[in-house]
Amino acid sequence: MAVLSQLEPRSVFSYFETICSIPHPSGQEGKLADYLVSFARERGLEYYRDHLNNVILIKKASPGYEQEEPVILQGHLDMVCEQEPGRNIDFSAQGLELSVEDGYVTARGTTLGGDDGIAVAMILALLDDDSLAHPRLEAVLTVSEEVGMEGAAAIDLSMLRGRKLLNLDSENEGQIMVSCAGGCRVDCRLPLDRQTVTGQLCTISVDRLTGGHSGVEIHKNRANACRVLNWVLVELGRQLSFSLVSFEGGNKDNAIPREASAQIVLSSRLLPALVAALDRCRRTLAEQHGDTDPELALNLTPQGQGSYEALTVDCAQKALLLIQYLPNGVQAMSRDIPDLVETSLNLGVVRTTPEELKLRFSVRSSVLAAKDALKEQLAQALTAVGGSVSFAGDYPPWEYRKDSPLREDLCRVYHKLTGTDPQLVAIHAGLECGLLSEKLPGMDAVSIGPNMQDIHTTAERLEIASVQRTWDYLLQVLALKHVSRR
Repeated sequence: MAVLSQLEPRSVFSYFETICSIPHPSGQEGKLADYLVSFARERGLEYYRDHLNNVILIKKASPGYEQEEPVILQGHLDMVCEQEPGRNIDFSAQGLELSVEDGYVTARGTTLGGDDGIAVAMILALLDDDSLAHPRLEAVLTVSEEVGMEGAAAIDLSMLRGRKLLNLDSENEGQIMVSCAGGCRVDCRLPLDRQTVTGQLCTISVDRLTGGHSGVEIHKNRANACRVLNWVLVELGRQLSFSLVSFEGGNKDNAIPREASAQIVLSSRLLPALVAALDRCRRTLAEQHGDTDPELALNLTPQGQGSYEALTVDCAQKALLLIQYLPNGVQAMSRDIPDLVETSLNLGVVRTTPEELKLRFSVRSSVLAAKDALKEQLAQALTAVGGSVSFAGDYPPWEYRKDSPLREDLCRVYHKLTGTDPQLVAIHAGLECGLLSEKLPGMDAVSIGPNMQDIHTTAERLEIASVQRTWDYLLQVLALKHVSRR
């Protein structure tokens, strides 16, 4: 039986549950694209699908709205896939296990993908209902938004007539997004030298951190598991001798890592000293991060005695110091908008292979020159220690438009529904509006969405009542008539 079948609006939650049943991690949106194409064919909609699995669905205006300007509805198909330890979901083959708790939709032990599955669900519900009043609707559904906006960067929009873009990828009801930062992914590589060492293998891990979205939560000073573990290893190195075998942490460049682990080799006679040193580290971490990460855990797991391929002493020191001294977190606040982060970066992924250390950052800024300067800083730091960097998924900032009839419409309808004015907000997180606006000059774009909390984490939840209110809001905006006023 469908878990969300009794929720309102039923059509929206029905489509959302269907979307959650179809695997759609970033880069693997093909099955969901197949579903969208079948949806369009069954309803006689105009549709386009490219080699990346971007999908465009077009529905003609309802009777009486043929002369209204078309509206572009936009969301993305992919989701951030995170799961709790021991959950073992194969996101490429399995759907999500949904539940309804205290007025929210959640997924058991995993991210929910409300970002941006609820946008896709609303769009499908709109396209499926012939009783609704609306202008020509042009739905743009992109791929790989969560890993660099590759879909929006490559999509062909030449078939679109609209120049009003209503992006549905925001997470705070009552806010209208009007501007966002630009960003890119930076991959750093450092060659590693190894040698054979003999001793006791131990795994040191950090887990149960709060984590979060690197654009939305970066200013909240939440602990980064990769940085925390690196600090622990540096502290241990000051107190006892060990060899570093591996370092693994995080999964996505745009998610603040919640877990990280490292394998070290040391003399078994040093185990008591290791236990005591880790106890001291725990106390320090509790003092430093107790407010933001009260569940933070530092674990030690002794493993086998034997011979292992570990980093050389000089190489391990270089790798740990690199992670320690590369910038991370908020770098500058906006001088124009109070409390808005201007520039930041997030160390989202650390990996070691036999040959190299890999670091992946998400760099963001609303100032192009600041973003470029931060990229150059990373490049110079890696070059100085014999490493290299590469850049991917570069997307521009979405600049505020002073004259926006679409924004005025949304403000007017919101006031009519609530008796209050919405907040006009610029955000540090990235939205696809900047890339799409570059492709269609003269675009008038805004972004809205229902309340979601803790996106990109296993605590992600979607407020049911907010979905209903946002749906009603969206219907009234689309039903506005402008032609008669001209």
